[in-house]
Amino acid sequence: MPKDTSIKSVLIIGSGPIIIGQACEFDYAGSQAALSLKDEGITVSIINSNPATIMTDKVIGDHVYLLPLTCDSIEQILQEQHIDAVLPTMGGQTALNLCIEADERGIWKKYGVKIVGVDIAAIEKTENREAFRQLMVDIGVGVATSKIANSFLEGKEAAQTIGFPLVIRPSYTLGGKGAGFVHKKEEFDAALSRGLQASPTHEVLVEQAVLGWKEYELELLRDNNDNVIIICSIENFDPMGIHTGDSITVAPAMTLSDRCYQEMRNQAIKMMRAIGNFAGGCNVQFSVNPANEEIIAIEINPRVSRSSALASKATGYPIAKIAAKLAIGYNLDEIENQITKTTSAYFEPTLDYVIVKIPRWNFDKFKGANRQLGLTMKSVGEVMGIGRSFIEALQKACQSLEIGRAGLGADGRQSRNLEEIMHSLEHPSWDRLFHIYDAMSLGVPIESIRKVTKIDRWFLNQIQDVVNLETELRRYSLNNIPEDFFFTLKQRGFSDTQISYILGNVTEEDVYQRRKALGIKRVYKMVDTCAAEFAAKTPYYYSTYEGENESIVSDKKKIIVLGSGPNRIGQGIEFDYSCVHGLLAAKESGYEAIMVNCNPETVSTDFNMADKLYFEPVFWEHVREIIDLEKPEGVIVQLGGQTALKMAEKLHQHGIKIIGTSFNDMDVAEDRGRFSDLLKDLNIPYPKYGVAESAEEALEVAHEVGYPVLVRPSYVLGGQGMSIVINDEDLEKAVVNLLKNLPGNRVLIDHFLDRAAETESDSIHDGEDVHIIGMMEHIEPAGIHSGDSFAVLPPFDLSDNVISQMEEYTAKIARALNVRGLLNIQFAVKEDKVYVIEANPRASRTVPFIAKAYDVPYINIAAKVMLGVNKLKDFTIERKLKGYAIKEPVFSFDKFPEVNKELGPEMKSTGEAIRFIPDLQDPYFRHLYKEKSMYLSK
Repeated sequence: MPKDTSIKSVLIIGSGPIIIGQACEFDYAGSQAALSLKDEGITVSIINSNPATIMTDKVIGDHVYLLPLTCDSIEQILQEQHIDAVLPTMGGQTALNLCIEADERGIWKKYGVKIVGVDIAAIEKTENREAFRQLMVDIGVGVATSKIANSFLEGKEAAQTIGFPLVIRPSYTLGGKGAGFVHKKEEFDAALSRGLQASPTHEVLVEQAVLGWKEYELELLRDNNDNVIIICSIENFDPMGIHTGDSITVAPAMTLSDRCYQEMRNQAIKMMRAIGNFAGGCNVQFSVNPANEEIIAIEINPRVSRSSALASKATGYPIAKIAAKLAIGYNLDEIENQITKTTSAYFEPTLDYVIVKIPRWNFDKFKGANRQLGLTMKSVGEVMGIGRSFIEALQKACQSLEIGRAGLGADGRQSRNLEEIMHSLEHPSWDRLFHIYDAMSLGVPIESIRKVTKIDRWFLNQIQDVVNLETELRRYSLNNIPEDFFFTLKQRGFSDTQISYILGNVTEEDVYQRRKALGIKRVYKMVDTCAAEFAAKTPYYYSTYEGENESIVSDKKKIIVLGSGPNRIGQGIEFDYSCVHGLLAAKESGYEAIMVNCNPETVSTDFNMADKLYFEPVFWEHVREIIDLEKPEGVIVQLGGQTALKMAEKLHQHGIKIIGTSFNDMDVAEDRGRFSDLLKDLNIPYPKYGVAESAEEALEVAHEVGYPVLVRPSYVLGGQGMSIVINDEDLEKAVVNLLKNLPGNRVLIDHFLDRAAETESDSIHDGEDVHIIGMMEHIEPAGIHSGDSFAVLPPFDLSDNVISQMEEYTAKIARALNVRGLLNIQFAVKEDKVYVIEANPRASRTVPFIAKAYDVPYINIAAKVMLGVNKLKDFTIERKLKGYAIKEPVFSFDKFPEVNKELGPEMKSTGEAIRFIPDLQDPYFRHLYKEKSMYLSK
């Protein structure tokens, strides 16, 4: 069936702010879907309250509504726009729940809007645990023994019937909220209460626990002709018992027999057809008994899921883009294959490589959190590595994590405490993968590790091979490593840093020069979806060590944009938004725009966003070799947050041009000591400070500057390691802890301005003119991290004198730092005097918020200024904000009920929303202002 020509306009519902369990993979899906529909001449309206994402940018939608995700907002849009259809499958559980609520209220019917991409009845069947279980029984698909419970008494009766261990799964929740294992009777009452409270319908499924079984996912697409294709099989490295979002996953599945895989396919297709008659995407999760390959269904999601983004990047098959076209009536054989451009989308991708996803956690932000992984998702982001083998992909994923690891092991970060290691294997947390390696390094047998972890022996054998290769490498020195063995090490993903560590007394640079002399260098392979059976047109590459290089270098002038790596608290989707605009600006300025990033959830790693995409770790060795191959005019590090900025020194040392502000000028701002010296020279007020390298020095500084003091390391993002202390004892503890975790770093001790207001400015400097993008005033006082503060644009309670000081200091600092591009400055205001707290000559988390509030493409302007193709005077800037915009931080404390939720100098929020108010009499604002007054009076 061709396109439904009655659909002229579509509303896409977004997922709202980033929270744990629902991250930017849904913004990626929504962005893809919107662009896909616009290609068909359809007018696209988007509702999403998240200002930090590219999805809410005018380059994506025709009409973007930055409104709360409520039925009232939906009605407002439907009154303003003629909408023919709503697509709710791109915004995760939030969008589906809102779609159901609007349907129950009769809103879609009232305005003549049809729901596409999913069947409302299908949502009910999949989210209602008992309805799902009964449907599986009816169609002959295996499920775990279970009973539904709507009350405490029913839950107790179910447990008595089924027996322990059990799983409790609440209905209608996301990210495993409220779910958990119950191993013994004594734990049951509390777990049941949590589950019933977590479910919006006060309903849980009490289910037999299949602990130790293997877990798999399949990504499916179906069209109106009932054709179903399997896009990707994904295997969890971790067995059942850990939420898929917290599991290391591998594609394609590695340890499935062909018979079991075919049966799983058949069951998945049967399940998708049974839940409703709709065209679109679907994710199905299975569990397999490793003893006899018995299959049971875990769940089915009739929408794009967290894994859909991963599967899209793993295969190169744009699931959300194709699902959007299916939703408006196309069939698979009528849609062009986006990769080959010559075949149809009615095909199943074939991979001649392996991908590994590793989640990224931020337990360091949640002191006292229960770090054991289970059915409730706790990770805040993820990375993906692509290699020719599982172990190459695994090592690349480890290098991508931004936790200081040079690979799986052999980097000086290993644990030698056997008791700690074995406890970690039995009680999985973020570091279990590394402790498996550590255990093998200490000689623990594979079978002992398998019994404790229940991880398939095939994966453990792969890690044992890494340990064996290290043992063999220790027999050599750098100059006598056999060339074929050196080549094998690189094929297995060993970084030059790991090799130098194992050999000892040689540097990473020595290893690089030696293998270069031997002619051992990376080649780049294309992600083509069809194992090279058809010629691919997509410029999407990963590196490996083989013969042929498939990345053909053009003779165009090139710009490389370094991405922001995995999402984590303090560095989120706002930096990917900035990178995407950097790519667009480079292309508009006549450059070939090249992206380097390793985050599968993001728009920047969409294969058609850049002229060329290298899905590689933002890790020096990988970045260097891409630069060696492409020879760009320069590299943009200013848009990718701390991940990209950390590359600046290496780029500078190797004579590679940094586009925009120079390394030395960025270093002045990042080094708190040098920056304070600059402020002193500029006669700009700042809190008294001192630098210490020991607890004794810290005490001297604190006595000199006066308590309370803010203790912090240099070079941090998201307030990591910061604390406010009021006496010698607390100071000593804080400094010792910092120096233990950040050896070689200096600790800065600033006098803390108690009961001061906090403000910030964002600006662009082109070498001549300074344009202040926006000034914001925080609701909370200084001392609470700016990322955790409500911020109001423009300021609501600052005198003309204070604003004048902020403007003056912004211009002075921009010029003194020789900024080319973006600059964020944070201020403290006390008794009408403005103090500078810090300056960041890079994209900040607030720039997307300001750009959306004022409706001005500020990142695009800044990128063109950085590239030197435009001056500020070339742009006509009109701000469209009427009233005020408020940045609302959003937290995921519900995932960590045991932690201290009090806010302070270390950032804890996972995302943000934007809210517009007409004036300062708005009830919402008055409530916030009252809260501020209470803070300041404490």
